[in-house]
Amino acid sequence: MALHVYDDIMRMTENLSEKYIIGYGASSTVYKCVLKNCKPVAIKKLYSHYPQCLKEFETELETVGSIKHRNLVSLQGYSLSPYGNLLFYDYMENGSLWDLLHGPTKKKKLDWDVRLKIALGSAQGLAYLHHDCCPRIIHRDVKSSNILLDKDFEPHLTDFGIAKSLCPSKSHTSTYIMGTIGYIDPEYARTSRLTEKSDVYSYGIVLLELLTGRKAVDNESNLHHLILSKTANDAVMETVDPDITATCKDMGAVKKVFQLALLCTKKQPVDRPTMHEVTRVLGSLVPPKESVPMQVLLPDSQPSAIMQCYKDEYANLKTPHLVNCPSMSTSDAQLFLKFGELISQNSAGAVSESMYI
Repeated sequence: MALHVYDDIMRMTENLSEKYIIGYGASSTVYKCVLKNCKPVAIKKLYSHYPQCLKEFETELETVGSIKHRNLVSLQGYSLSPYGNLLFYDYMENGSLWDLLHGPTKKKKLDWDVRLKIALGSAQGLAYLHHDCCPRIIHRDVKSSNILLDKDFEPHLTDFGIAKSLCPSKSHTSTYIMGTIGYIDPEYARTSRLTEKSDVYSYGIVLLELLTGRKAVDNESNLHHLILSKTANDAVMETVDPDITATCKDMGAVKKVFQLALLCTKKQPVDRPTMHEVTRVLGSLVPPKESVPMQVLLPDSQPSAIMQCYKDEYANLKTPHLVNCPSMSTSDAQLFLKFGELISQNSAGAVSESMYI
């Protein structure tokens, strides 16, 4: 951050006055400043009284400073100033996904297409961290409040203060349990063995938030447990957010995302899909006019034969066919299981017709 720009920011925010605060995190406060060129900037000030503060500052600076992707926040500069350790980011006009889903105002209603866009973009950001960075990066705190939305509702993952790098030679790392209640992978919490699949679990909870409009944890209610209980009673679709029901032309797509969310949150990490697989499934649900060629999305990975079969099969499905499909189980619980069996396959091979849903 150029010195004159830093001086402008301090002057325009009256040395980070409370009146410019736009949000709080567990270890930081975020301010908004509009520069002379009318470009808004978000300023993240990390709390200096936390022993972990300097470590988180260094981790975020090292991580975000070395990566670039349209679905990750873009770091514009940093400062070790008398006012604290500061990080400067592009300002996101639509705030966080948590704000839009659960905030006190809920000024903007999110229709189905926008929610699908947010789900896909967030998945692409995570896939980049897991598969395209070297060393791989595990975010460790994926949640709706860490997904920021720009003026076009394009999602950007933020808050890399507790991110962890994983060397190519390692399948996992053992570490202190970090994250947010309601999003933490229970197997990671039980074993302290951290892998990319911990992020996949947290992402699955975000999908459930997008689908239902409910918080991951609300008082004593746990969203994941609620959805699991609904699958046992064939009543998952009762939890769909009314704003989705009013705007979605194909409720079959909504059901697919429910299935994907439950697959992402399966108890055993090995049973969960990779984020590349998640992006393929979500990409197949995007209306054709908005879809991006798969080779552009995933330049380093070719879909397996099984995944390609699934994608082609689903592309031809419409709601009436989905509802009346003769090979479809009448039980949601069985349906989710079959979806899991299909999507979690990693090797090419034939799949019987009964596996398709």
